[in-house]
Amino acid sequence: MLGLNKIIPVEPNINFLGLRRNFLIFSIIAIIISISLIFFKGLNLGIDFKGGTLIEITTKNTSISELRDILSVNYNDVSLQEFGDENTILIRLQNKSNQESIETVNAVKILIKDKVVEFRRSEFVGPTISSELLFRGFQAVSFALIAILIYIWLRFEWQFGFGAVVALTHDVLFTLGLLSILNVEFSLATIAAILTIAGYSINDTVVIFDRVRENLRKYKKLELVDLFNLSVNNTLSRTVMTSLTTLLALLSLFIFGGEVIRPFALTMIIGVIIGTYSSVFIAVPTLLIFKFRPQDEDD
Repeated sequence: MLGLNKIIPVEPNINFLGLRRNFLIFSIIAIIISISLIFFKGLNLGIDFKGGTLIEITTKNTSISELRDILSVNYNDVSLQEFGDENTILIRLQNKSNQESIETVNAVKILIKDKVVEFRRSEFVGPTISSELLFRGFQAVSFALIAILIYIWLRFEWQFGFGAVVALTHDVLFTLGLLSILNVEFSLATIAAILTIAGYSINDTVVIFDRVRENLRKYKKLELVDLFNLSVNNTLSRTVMTSLTTLLALLSLFIFGGEVIRPFALTMIIGVIIGTYSSVFIAVPTLLIFKFRPQDEDD
């Protein structure tokens, strides 16, 4: 099958747990950097969360710097960026009411009408709504993590739930850090992508945890490190194939889906890669902290 059996051995025997300390150090450094970026650089909040007026235009014989010079005379807080190609530009302006937004759009049209081929769309989000949306978005992510913890706890043991939430928290923070570095617009679609990433990552983790539980019953005398390595290797082909097929779909969406969907697709691509990594190198090694064997009482 496209030579994938050469990439993924039929019975792999890779010492994943032997690399756990190196990847743990890498992840800790990445999370510290991500948290620092979130607090000091911040996210590129979209109009959903920042509030204000957004205008999309198609230009002719002009540049962002020239448009900024024209608009900055009348507006202190103005942001311009290319959207898909150099002739399509997004203009963001801060204002506090819908009426003010209408006046702003009309004023902008007059100021730059000679530079514009088409005013494609305009949107307004008030500051109260935008702050509430931001709060609700992070609330949704927090509730998702708690619900996943409860689900894993009920299905397995609480130690598995702890490992899953550690991995998911790692995924969310790591993804947000990369979004900050790449200056990807953070909107409601991004929140949806993060929640989807959480679901994808936990699905991958549950498959490995299920094999760990099965092997704990089957190999009661096997060292935990060897048992966890065996479990990860048992599910490796499934993990890799699922991730690759998902990434192929997301790459198509990223390349051909258009500029509006691109931040969502990019967030998903980042999340799938990080989620696959954390399922193997974060969730499973976390179980070693407890050194437990739930079936000991059956011996």
